[in-house]
Amino acid sequence: MTVIAGLVHKGRVHLGADSAGVSGLQITVRRDPKVFSNGPYVIGFTTSFRMGQLLQHAFQPPHPTGDLHRFMVTTWTDALRACLQDGGWARKDGEQEQAGTFLVGIQGRLFSIWDDYQVAEHADDYAAVGCGAELALGALHATATLGLAPRRRLAVALAAADHHSAGVTGPYAYASTPKR
Repeated sequence: MTVIAGLVHKGRVHLGADSAGVSGLQITVRRDPKVFSNGPYVIGFTTSFRMGQLLQHAFQPPHPTGDLHRFMVTTWTDALRACLQDGGWARKDGEQEQAGTFLVGIQGRLFSIWDDYQVAEHADDYAAVGCGAELALGALHATATLGLAPRRRLAVALAAADHHSAGVTGPYAYASTPKR
């Protein structure tokens, strides 16, 4: 239960996240952010704080080479799988391995990584994941032509999800890829 929203603006990827930790009907405001930088990457996670901790502190993502989408689908995802397995977090359902859901930004491109390790790149240059995703996506679409700064657009998207979803709460955290 959460919302992570991201967008691409002038060659940089910007992410925003809420602070909810949800278990059943209990919600806790977490101090540890769901969005962060890891090397040249910016990452925002849902699903599990343990997975997010591994992504932030244990994952050593490889530097991109060649075709970026192909790299993300193969080399990057292989390194991710190894990290989650080593950290005791990867799950198996039958013979299919599963992880969690999160957004990744690198080199001005935004990717969604789904729980089956599918890598998606969105044509709209914005994406959202978590229980508040549809609300955030609506706000990102509605603000696309208003000329708002990236952080303001993300704040509007997060606030929409916060207002209408019981699994989302502030404060909000932000992270961006480095300036190129």
